[in-house]
Amino acid sequence: MNSTINSVIDRICSHKRLSFEDGVNLIGSHDLIGLGTAADRLCRKLHPEQYRTYIVDRNINYTNVCTSKCTFCAFYRDKGNKDSYVLAKEELFRKIEETISLGGTQILMQGGLHPDLKIDFYVDLLRSIKERFNIHIHSFSPPEIIHFSILNDLPIKEVLSLLKDAGLDTIPGGGAEILTDRCRGILSPHKCSVNEWLQVMREAHLSGIKSTATMMFGHIETLEERIVHLDKIRQLQDETGGFTAFIPWTFQPKNTALSVSAEKRTGFKIGGFDYLRTLAVSRLFLDNIPNIQASWVTQGSKIAQLALKFGANDLGSTMIEENVVRAAGVDYRLKKEEMISLIEDLGFEAMKRDCYYNILKGSQV
Repeated sequence: MNSTINSVIDRICSHKRLSFEDGVNLIGSHDLIGLGTAADRLCRKLHPEQYRTYIVDRNINYTNVCTSKCTFCAFYRDKGNKDSYVLAKEELFRKIEETISLGGTQILMQGGLHPDLKIDFYVDLLRSIKERFNIHIHSFSPPEIIHFSILNDLPIKEVLSLLKDAGLDTIPGGGAEILTDRCRGILSPHKCSVNEWLQVMREAHLSGIKSTATMMFGHIETLEERIVHLDKIRQLQDETGGFTAFIPWTFQPKNTALSVSAEKRTGFKIGGFDYLRTLAVSRLFLDNIPNIQASWVTQGSKIAQLALKFGANDLGSTMIEENVVRAAGVDYRLKKEEMISLIEDLGFEAMKRDCYYNILKGSQV
């Protein structure tokens, strides 16, 4: 174990925060075992309980019509495209009924930035769900909130208030990609800016709406820009305390406009080494975010299992349905029983949680 990692462990034991420069040094380290050891040590300090968690939920994409046209996305369609859709309420309700029948407690509902759907559509949608089902609605990432704000000429705070009153419970951390203007100018120039993404999260947290935070990496960003991203998340968490978890996941280039440049830079896919290194650094750097979630959706079950020894304390969702990553040619699937087995094989008890990381009664049922 090199001196840099030993210094990190000393800081952890002394309750000292890592600096930006520490983060840059760590993300460039090739001492994967040392990083994993340090991250696991901190994880166990934050989560001394003898269990690790998962959640049963479903990703429902209410529309694939999007004006943003991000270069990394294989899911979106233009309005009028033969494959474009807006999900009918009856189909949405059927999906929720199936989710509940399978033990689901939450839906993650997101869509493209549809140019014609006004705020009344979303308010009605949320109310209709809450009238029929007892289920947690984790929906509308910051780019969607900004889109609603612009399309309806409403302040962000008012948009959030309307959605919360209609039944919105929490907000997913999607649309963050890498929180630098350089990256966003290339990846998603028509989507919300860095400051707008942070503003939505700040307003949400201050209004009592918790959220997750994400990072999509392994495309055009530098290693230092990953730390810039983590630093912005950490600063906002210091201010609001509203992030429940951080979820780093890797760019999947197949079927995307970015695939050619990605092939030149990364050989098309970030491997387990860089994923686990970035996950471990995330755990070490984000000392104020309680939970780190593994990403089996992009890395598969075995790397996700290893992630539980590299700083993650949560295996994420069973994802009864997932369409966005699947559109990029990645189709990993995990049943609840497999997730439980992956956790138990490491010597932990597997516990089903809710969106706030509360353990649910009868958690393995």
